Amino acid sequence: MTRLSVNINKIATLRNARGGNVPDVQKVALDCERFGAEGITVHPRPDERHIRYSDVYSLKKLVTTEFNIEGYPSEDFIKMVLEVQPEQVTLVPDPPEAITSNAGWKVKENMSFLKETIARFHEKNIRTSIFVETDTDNIILAKESGTDRVELYTEPYAENFPKNPEAAIADFIKAAEIANKVGLGLNAGHDLSLENLEYFVKHIPGLLEVSIGHALISDALYFGLENTIQMYMRKIKNA
Repeated sequence: MTRLSVNINKIATLRNARGGNVPDVQKVALDCERFGAEGITVHPRPDERHIRYSDVYSLKKLVTTEFNIEGYPSEDFIKMVLEVQPEQVTLVPDPPEAITSNAGWKVKENMSFLKETIARFHEKNIRTSIFVETDTDNIILAKESGTDRVELYTEPYAENFPKNPEAAIADFIKAAEIANKVGLGLNAGHDLSLENLEYFVKHIPGLLEVSIGHALISDALYFGLENTIQMYMRKIKNA
């Protein structure tokens, strides 16, 4: 079954807006696990505007499910990941000033860099995933980089889902089929929600993991965190 990894960046954003330690990022991570989440995702950025590097080190000591660290592989980021040794690192190509990740890797143009970076993580037995769009040629090239998985950038799916679900998911099905064919594990994330998650999971072959943050934490304001995580888990199980 597809696993749910909860991205807790928005909890850190709320904490940082006021200073202090409310809400407590570490407690929320443990609560997410207790409520059924099968992984915790964080995406520290250089300006530490939400998750801080110190949070990453603290969370590693506490998280008992899969710990997934996302980010642009700057030298500081690479150093941190090699020290923390999470179960998975997800490499994204976004610049430091980006509000959120909004594009996948152009693998051909970055092949040497990706190969070298992925090899460094593999030396520490850290599973790697790279953020990609649905271009199937790009996904085939991703296999050459040495990555274990790719994560499909799902904002275009989420944006088009209300208009035409079949059209919205068509390219993602093709991308998933190619990833499966070349032997890449498959993750997905970005703007997946209670409205579009079940349909996505149902139609994407070989989907191992979804990483969801913004929508899930927003829903938790209305439904409560425990109930919200269970609602997302049911969407996955019903697919």
